[in-house]
Amino acid sequence: MLETLTLTSIPQHAESLRPAVREFVAAYTSRIPLEQRARSWMGFDADFSRELARRGWVGVTLPKQYGGAGLDAFSRFVLIEELLGNSTPVAAHWIADRQSGPLIQKYGTDAQKEFYLPRIVRAEAFFCIGMSEPQSGSDLASVRTRATRTAKGWRLNGQKIWTTNAHRSHYMIALVRTSGAAEDRHKGLSQFIVDLSAPGVTIRQIRDLTGDAHFNEVFFEDVELGEDTLVGTEGSGWGQVTAELAFERSGPERFYSAIALFDLWLAYLREHHSADAWARELAGRIVTHLVTLRAMSVAVTEQLARGESPVLAAALVKDLGTELEQFIPYAISEQLGRHPGHAVPDGLLRALAYVTQICPTYSLRGGTREILRGMIARGLGLR
Repeated sequence: MLETLTLTSIPQHAESLRPAVREFVAAYTSRIPLEQRARSWMGFDADFSRELARRGWVGVTLPKQYGGAGLDAFSRFVLIEELLGNSTPVAAHWIADRQSGPLIQKYGTDAQKEFYLPRIVRAEAFFCIGMSEPQSGSDLASVRTRATRTAKGWRLNGQKIWTTNAHRSHYMIALVRTSGAAEDRHKGLSQFIVDLSAPGVTIRQIRDLTGDAHFNEVFFEDVELGEDTLVGTEGSGWGQVTAELAFERSGPERFYSAIALFDLWLAYLREHHSADAWARELAGRIVTHLVTLRAMSVAVTEQLARGESPVLAAALVKDLGTELEQFIPYAISEQLGRHPGHAVPDGLLRALAYVTQICPTYSLRGGTREILRGMIARGLGLR
């Protein structure tokens, strides 16, 4: 059944983090054109991630014994809202901070925690997600990549695709089959930490419409994995990965991806079309949706802070947030088209072109719209 989302507010102890983060972000972003920041959380800058780490702002929810700040999910929400709301380039440490670190903290061995978590906190270990595979779409349970037992551990063979920033990452947490066949669905799946520099790993970049190449194909050919690379219990990968997806789907990144474009457009409206009633109504509509989605995301954060795994509620935030993110560039294009005689700033046009080209991926990453709506329908008892 679909989890109940209770309206809540961010506690004061978490809000107290906001001024320092906002001051730092303002100083950093003042040097970067807003249209460049339209890449939002897909912007990759390892130096920026390491600067955040020096300030203690990477892995803030991880325990202090591993170098983390030991803060709660609300504090991380405030931190990432300031980073994402101002479109800073957080991609380098993003996956490790958002889900790989918490996954290792929850399911990993003591040795895994002692090795990986301090490196994540220092922004020295970047992770990518090894879930999607060719011919599987968003049917995550049909994975065919397989790890078979050997005398020394495991041997990995198979392929992952649409793996964001694999070519820049040090490690992948891969969901693979350790027993049974693809038809067994949720049974026999396990998660492994794969060193992407290991022999037998090949990474090929996939260039998208924008000209960027953050997507990748990753091939595994007889990759040797030690016993210490298994995360959690063999065969428990499905339960672990669904808990991980609650972190991936519920945060502000699911409705702030187009925020830099929206800010540029608002600035343009104030200067040139402040009397345009249709444009004002459109801006109000977008803001109303943003406020609602933020309230939902904060409510999911409260559940995460309690140690729960609100998988269906997170799916709802992701689906509605993606819909808004994809609506924004097309709505702005329509508004600009209503005034063909007006000159539009180059920065706004460049940001609009980028977001329009990249926004189809918003409903792919983190689970396609069709899969998410199927999950929501089951949660509501409609199927």
